[in-house]
Amino acid sequence: MKADPVTEASIYRVSQWGVLLASVLLCAPSCLLSAQAISSEQALTFARQGDWKHAAAAWQQVLERNPRDASASANLGLALARERDYPGAVKAYRRALQLGSHVQGLQLNLGLALFRQGQLEQAVEPLKAAAAADPASVQPRALLGMSYYGIGRFGEAIPYLRFAVDKSPENPEIRGVLAQACLAAKQYNCTLEEYRQIVLIHPDSAQAHMLAGEAMDGLNRSADAIAEFQAAVKAAPSEPNVHFGLGYLYWKQHRYQEAAAELRLELENVPNQAQALAYLGDAEIKLEQQAQAAADLERAVKAPGALRMAWVDLGIVLAGEGKNEEAATDFHRAIELDPNMVDAHWRLARLYLAEGKKREAQAEFAKASALHRKEDATLASQLAVPSPQ
Repeated sequence: MKADPVTEASIYRVSQWGVLLASVLLCAPSCLLSAQAISSEQALTFARQGDWKHAAAAWQQVLERNPRDASASANLGLALARERDYPGAVKAYRRALQLGSHVQGLQLNLGLALFRQGQLEQAVEPLKAAAAADPASVQPRALLGMSYYGIGRFGEAIPYLRFAVDKSPENPEIRGVLAQACLAAKQYNCTLEEYRQIVLIHPDSAQAHMLAGEAMDGLNRSADAIAEFQAAVKAAPSEPNVHFGLGYLYWKQHRYQEAAAELRLELENVPNQAQALAYLGDAEIKLEQQAQAAADLERAVKAPGALRMAWVDLGIVLAGEGKNEEAATDFHRAIELDPNMVDAHWRLARLYLAEGKKREAQAEFAKASALHRKEDATLASQLAVPSPQ
């Protein structure tokens, strides 16, 4: 699946592990550099006392007298960041860099301020500079790895996250992010290795079992994947996506009765989850439960993030009821979402043929025959779609 752009969902996938490490702190007052102006002493005193509001005001006064005072601008950025005025801090940090400031930790502070605002793409360059300036420091590398992860550059995130894990091997949260990055990069053995380390610390971690299950699925070890999701369900039956994951694995194995049961449990946890509704409707069609399938598929196409498959399946049900015009509309909607969807073209062609529209039917059959039927997606790609929060 294509990586998400910088969205709230992608930022959530970073922050859900609680991975803004306790060790990643803003520069302490001890790294402040004195500005040359005498009044900067008062600003430094405020900063050492933790009075960041007055420190910021004092640094502003210093800069009003000497706008090219680089250290004052850097210190102003720190004071504003401590007051959680991250946009103001970023502006001050960048101004300090333009003025040639060499305040220790300035690039790191700039990267962190950008990170805290969710501006992960912009955080990369200053964090890379901070990492280059201090090759042994965990802080910039941990943040850089999480930034790369948050913008979907998973392969680039892995070495930085691994560095952080090596320096803090007992931290299951950062291991979790590394495992997720490995999974997204399809480095399944890496995911399984991190899973093994996580369960040594937390044997009943549902998220760890889910990660392992996704990796097993990626390696085509279906029975092992199902076993891991069964363990996750046992550990945390209310965890979002846990029943969907198990249901989807059953669905891929054509075990539709079991799939439907798990998908219904997922909907008890997360009502109107578009994926669960779509696969439930499909399973019900396979089980010849047409009325129930129609109801669930109607909900599926109205849910945020409706799947293409839901439109095709709803069209199938409507065509079976003789509602050809409505069915054709649904098939066309599926094709709009994915022109390369074989089933949509084929079903539309069959519908046209039944209506005596031979020319239209031939055109759709030709499109279908020119396309290759896609294999079922991996579970990891399905779970990469953000769930309702």
